[in-house]
Amino acid sequence: MAPSAVEIPIPVRKAFSTPTSTPQPAQNGELKSPSSPLPEVKTFSGSTCTVDELVAALRVAGGVVVRGLLNAEELASLETDTRPWLDKDTAWGEGGGAGDFFPQETRRAFGMVSKSKTFAERIVGHPLWIGVTNALLTSTLNWNWIGDKNEVSVSPPQLNNTIVFSIGPGARDQALHRDDAIHHVYHPAAATHEIGRDAGIGFFVAGKKTTKRNGATRFIPGSHLWDYAAGPPNESQTFYAELEPGDGFMILSGCFHGGSANGTDQPNEAGQVVPEERLVYSTFMTRGYLRQEENQYLVNPVEKVRELPESLQELVGYGLSKPFLGWVDLKDPMLWLHPERPKKSGDLF
Repeated sequence: MAPSAVEIPIPVRKAFSTPTSTPQPAQNGELKSPSSPLPEVKTFSGSTCTVDELVAALRVAGGVVVRGLLNAEELASLETDTRPWLDKDTAWGEGGGAGDFFPQETRRAFGMVSKSKTFAERIVGHPLWIGVTNALLTSTLNWNWIGDKNEVSVSPPQLNNTIVFSIGPGARDQALHRDDAIHHVYHPAAATHEIGRDAGIGFFVAGKKTTKRNGATRFIPGSHLWDYAAGPPNESQTFYAELEPGDGFMILSGCFHGGSANGTDQPNEAGQVVPEERLVYSTFMTRGYLRQEENQYLVNPVEKVRELPESLQELVGYGLSKPFLGWVDLKDPMLWLHPERPKKSGDLF
């Protein structure tokens, strides 16, 4: 996520979905805190696991490793598409006073759904990722009385950001942080995860072997259930998501996490200096009615968006968040994107 200066909001719990019945108090033990035992971070095979398994593991630990999501051909395509953009990037904050959120050895590329078809279809549109985000980020408005008629509305997730990271030797640790700070989220401690708590979810796919030594993403398992006012994170509690090329790591935005130091500019156990790049492809999703972190409408040329499958066009932000958020001229934005299309009976207006 990009750095942001935010004030801590008044601690009122956000309600992301309207209930269908009276909420019941948690029955599953004590509230989680930094002193609670850390949950297990599970690892699954991308070829055999189910969306339900990933969702269940994420709700407990806040992060999950998925092996073998992309093959060598797909990884080669991604690097071909993204390397020119990485090479054009400059050090974070160079000449702009942006602070030190990213190490100077980091290079990034953005707006990837319009720069790489493979990124759009095999990362942003990966079926397991779409399934997980649909399960955890879909919002349902159950009670919306318009006169004597109640209209139930569903708001699906939307794309939040797309970033490719190249972290070079000598990079320091990135500070541990929560990515849902961009949406000014505050949550009190919880005993167990409830559907509706999350403002976003992140997905990191390794382009090269990712190790603790060369900068693997680290995070604190279970920290998505802590009171957000419970002090700074403790590095001793971190888990390092070490990945083989093509593996993925999913993380709830409420977990403390950060990129790690790339120490491959220093001698290894054999006394040799073997520099390594940590290359990772990342995307985050958020709820359909929250503002996107990366402005998808400005970073992605509309003619490129039109080349995407329609499901991805909607995901980028051209889908309507029902009942009527995001319209253009009081019409579904997909009708603006495709002006030749006749209006259907199910359209908003």
